[in-house]
Amino acid sequence: MATLQTIRNRAGLLIAIVIGFSLAAFILGDLLQSGSSILQRNKMEVGEINGESIQYPEFQKQVEELGEIYKQNTQQSQLDENGWSQVREQTWQTMVQEIVMSDVYDDLGIEVSSDELFDMLQGANLHPIIQQLFRNPNTGQVDRGAVVNFLKNLDTNVAPEQRAYWLYLEKQIVNERMQSKYAGMVGKGLCVSVPEAQQSIATRRKVVNFDYVALSYGAVSDSSVAVSEKELKDYYNEHKSEFKQDKNREIEYVTFTIKPSAADFKDAENWIGGIKHDFTNAPDNALFVNSNSDVSYNSTWYKKETLPAAVGAWIFDEGAQKNAVYGPYFENDAYFLAKVDTLSMLPDSVKARHILLKVTTQEELAGAQKLADSLKTIIEKGADFSALAMRYSTDQGSAVNGGDLGWFGRGQMVKPFEDAAFDNAKNGVSVAISQFGIHVVQTTDKGKPTLQAQVAFLVHNVVPSTRTEQEIYGQASKFASANNTSEKFNAAVVAEKLNKRVASVRETDLNIVGLENARILVRAAYEAGVEDVLKTSQESPIFELGNNFVIAVLTKATEEGEATFEDAKTRVELAVLKQKKAEMLVKKAAGAAEGKTDLYSVANALGTDVKNAANVDFNGFSIPGLGMEPALVGTVTSMDANKLSKPVEGNNGVYIAMVTSVSQSPDPGVKNEQTRLAQSMFYRATSQAIESQRKKAEITDKRAKFY
Repeated sequence: MATLQTIRNRAGLLIAIVIGFSLAAFILGDLLQSGSSILQRNKMEVGEINGESIQYPEFQKQVEELGEIYKQNTQQSQLDENGWSQVREQTWQTMVQEIVMSDVYDDLGIEVSSDELFDMLQGANLHPIIQQLFRNPNTGQVDRGAVVNFLKNLDTNVAPEQRAYWLYLEKQIVNERMQSKYAGMVGKGLCVSVPEAQQSIATRRKVVNFDYVALSYGAVSDSSVAVSEKELKDYYNEHKSEFKQDKNREIEYVTFTIKPSAADFKDAENWIGGIKHDFTNAPDNALFVNSNSDVSYNSTWYKKETLPAAVGAWIFDEGAQKNAVYGPYFENDAYFLAKVDTLSMLPDSVKARHILLKVTTQEELAGAQKLADSLKTIIEKGADFSALAMRYSTDQGSAVNGGDLGWFGRGQMVKPFEDAAFDNAKNGVSVAISQFGIHVVQTTDKGKPTLQAQVAFLVHNVVPSTRTEQEIYGQASKFASANNTSEKFNAAVVAEKLNKRVASVRETDLNIVGLENARILVRAAYEAGVEDVLKTSQESPIFELGNNFVIAVLTKATEEGEATFEDAKTRVELAVLKQKKAEMLVKKAAGAAEGKTDLYSVANALGTDVKNAANVDFNGFSIPGLGMEPALVGTVTSMDANKLSKPVEGNNGVYIAMVTSVSQSPDPGVKNEQTRLAQSMFYRATSQAIESQRKKAEITDKRAKFY
């Protein structure tokens, strides 16, 4: 029976354990399934602002939308990495401000009503942005009809990018008005009392001229000041809050530069030599160059002094003829052939005038072209060019002078305009199209003709071959595989006499001096541990950055906050040295001044000169010749004339001063001073109000994980 009871008891316990385990497994499984989405959200989190998680898809969507706005504003089809970096930063800052300030606005009841928004967009009080967008350039007046018409067609006849741009502007206008209301509420809560105004007047009105002697900290050698480790630690412990540090990583790295080998130079030389015969016999030099050269054909007209010396001498001194070929010759890591394309007597400069018809859309082009042809025809028949320029030209700078542009040489104007002006006969008229619009060009005078040449340059750059690149990668790979620890890395650098470089990078840095597209290396530094060899996302220790293979080690990592004693030691030592030098110089200055009333006697005792400063008041922190010395300013503006000051410990040295004269600036009056101070406080408070809310917010920025 006892055995049966024992079994029953144990069975009951076993069943309970099994059931409990099954329930736990069921719950845990469910949690893990839902947790996968939680983990996924954590992985996709770009940041957190006051408890609100910012997910990558949401953030990237806003980045791309703002990127399109940037492209429209800058008239670019693509943004480079720096451009996208600016877009991402602006997107983040906008999101931070909107989230941080939304609760503040709600608590204060700040909002922009639909009527208020209507008034700013199309009512009686148009916002400056709307005024700028819809201002008629000819009259300078805002075209309200254009605003209303645009808004009527916003959902039907407006291009998607224009609609997106308008909605973006609308949002900016609302945000700006909300900020303005908040700043106004803060600013209007400030006031300046009569005593405050009176005190301000008293300090502002007193202006002093003074003489002084200076004992510079720099004149005291560091070796003459004894500083113990205990003094350093004591100072650090008393001033910890002063020794802040940013989040930072330090790396050491070596580069294996991809550069042409001797074989690559020989191959390039053979190539240029082999193509010379074909180039010499080519019937169309521009076509041949554009098909075979690393640099496109340039139709510039050259004089002797604007060509490479050897080529210029060959053409202009030796009399090379059309289609003659010079070279090969080597210059700037490239092999060249130079072929005389055309020789002609041409002027160095011309005098011309023009009528510019601005074209902004494809629809305007046909009408402008027709007008330009008509103007050309009537000018050739004797019409007054000046009168037509003043009437039709959109280049207002030259239109007031009848379109006259004066004398100019080659390379000073856009190419189509330049070609037209130089190709025209004297007083000839032609039409040219450039990025500025359609030009009706008349050449009114030409300079003295000189012999000039168009030269076709066939250029073959010496670049590393695939074979060379593979060989250099092999060297880098061999180094990386043999030196996979910090210790081995440093030993190999010494043994192989490599040039080890050092870089200090912040988490958001895009660049490292001397390396192209270094963002991937920066990110790797923040994913590694100290003394780790850095790895790419493919777990390779070799980073291909521009023309370098890079192998790097993380040597130091610091986090944001108070610096440790070791990290701050150099700064602490400088501060303690300065403090002890100040104590020495104060004692020295006090001894020299004891019993004296004459500053020159003090200067003689100290072996220095007396200097002077003029027109110093309490509101000025800087003294000519000394820089920022607020302690000295405060001392002299509180002194009476003809009395020696006690030694003053300043930023750059120790000073003894004597005020030589005191004057009073005009009294502005208490009410005026109250107004001035109130305005100053208002501007300062309104600019700092939103920033103070940002500083209070809890913000975690994880963008560096993604970009």
